[in-house]
Amino acid sequence: MTLVIQQLIDLWGPPAAGVFLPDAPLGSVCTDSRRLNPGDFFVPLVGERFDGHTFLDNLPNHAAQAAVVSRAWRQAVPPDLLHWRVDDTLEAYQQLGLLHRRDLQQPVIAVTGSAGKTTTRELIRSVLMPLGPVQASSGNNNNDIGVPLTLLQADSSHRALVVEMGMRGPGEIARLSCCTEPDLAVITNIGTAHIGRLGSREAIAAAKCEIATHLSRDGAVVIPAGDSLLEASLSRVWSGRVIRVRLDDDVDVDADLIGNLEGDQIVVDGQCLNLPLDGRHNARNFLLALAVARELGVPPASLTDLRVDVPGGRNRRLDKDGLIILDETYNASPEAVLAALDLLATQPGRRFAVLGTMLELGDRSVELHASIAARAAALKLDGLVVVASEPEAAAMAKAAAAIERLAVVSAPEAAAEPLSHWLRQGDVVLLKGSRGVALERLIPMLPRF
Repeated sequence: MTLVIQQLIDLWGPPAAGVFLPDAPLGSVCTDSRRLNPGDFFVPLVGERFDGHTFLDNLPNHAAQAAVVSRAWRQAVPPDLLHWRVDDTLEAYQQLGLLHRRDLQQPVIAVTGSAGKTTTRELIRSVLMPLGPVQASSGNNNNDIGVPLTLLQADSSHRALVVEMGMRGPGEIARLSCCTEPDLAVITNIGTAHIGRLGSREAIAAAKCEIATHLSRDGAVVIPAGDSLLEASLSRVWSGRVIRVRLDDDVDVDADLIGNLEGDQIVVDGQCLNLPLDGRHNARNFLLALAVARELGVPPASLTDLRVDVPGGRNRRLDKDGLIILDETYNASPEAVLAALDLLATQPGRRFAVLGTMLELGDRSVELHASIAARAAALKLDGLVVVASEPEAAAMAKAAAAIERLAVVSAPEAAAEPLSHWLRQGDVVLLKGSRGVALERLIPMLPRF
C-alpha cells in the first residue's frame, strides 16, 4: 500500500479514536483477523453467517495499525485502536480499493459477460505479459469483496490490472465499476446466465453494460460485433469509443478487428497467430484480448505463440489412458454449453457428452435445457448422459431421443455405469454442468483402457 492516513481523513473525516500521524503510511488492508500483521489496516466485513467486528477485541494482540468500524456495532472497541466509524464496512473496503487504484495509475481492464469471463481474463493477462508483470483477478474474486481485494494486491511493479466482474443482480457491476474506474471494459457476450434472477436478456444486457458507468472518458469498450441487444444497452450508458471484433465468417457487420481462422491458427491484420485455446468461442475471446493488447501498445511480434493457463474445470483437455476428456465442469450457461458441444463436434472419433443441470434459469429452465439436448442430437453425438432432475431431465430426454445411447441419471457418480459400457479407447467425452452439479466427481470413475 502507498496510501497514508491523511487520505483516510480526507475520505472519512477525523478518526473516532486513537493516536495518528497524518503522514503515516497505511499498511496492508486485511479483512481476515487471523492474517493480520503488525501495521495492517483491518476491515471487519459482515455476512449472513459472520461478523468481523466480533474479532475487534483480539486486534491489539496482532498489533493492527487501524481499522474501520460500522456505526451499527454497539459493542466495545479497544480504546487504543485508531479507527473510523463508517455506515458500511464493505463500501469502505471498496473505497480503499479505489484510492489504491488511483494511486497506482496503471491501466485497468475490466471484464464481464454471460460466459467466458474468466477465460477472457486469462487471455488478456497473457497478451499483456510482454509489457511486464500483470495483476489479475484470481479464483472467484469477481464480486463486491473480490474486486477491491484484486486492486489492493497490485503494486507499482505491475504494468496493468485485469479485473473480472461477476453479477448476481442489477447494480452490482455498477458498484464494481465505481470501485475500479477502468480504462478499458470488455463485454464477452450477452446470454441467458442468471435469467432466473433478472428475468430477461434485456435486463441482463443492461446489468452487464453497467461496466461502462465509471469508465474513463478516454477509454473504450471492447465487444463482439453484431449483437444488437448489446449495442442498444451499451448506448444508454456509454457515448465514447467502442471497439468491435469478429471472426471473418461471423455475421457480416463492420468491426475494428477481424480474425480469419485457419486450423489451429488465426490471422489478424495479416499476422498469423497460434490459437492458445481450442474452439471458435475461444477464438472470439482471443480477439477481444488482442483488441486490448493493441490499445495498450503490445508489440504484435510478441503475441505469436502465447501460453494461457485457465483455472480447473475450464478448457481442460485430459488424456486418461486413451480416453480424451474435455473437462468443462466448472460452470455452465446455455451459451457456454452450446459452445462446448460445438467444440466436441470438431473432435475426431466417437463423441460423447455428460450434461448437467444449468442453474438460475428461472421459468425458462425447461425450455433452455431442451434446446441444449436438441443441439446434442443435431450434432449426432454417439452418446449422451443427462445428469438432472425433473422436469429438466424429461425435457432433455425427449429432445435428445434420436441419440442411440441415451441415459438419464440424478447424480454424477451414476453416469459412470452407462459410460463404462459405451466408451472405448480413443473416444472423446465432454463433461459440462453448473458448479452445483459437481460433474468433476465423475472424472476418476471413468473407464481406463
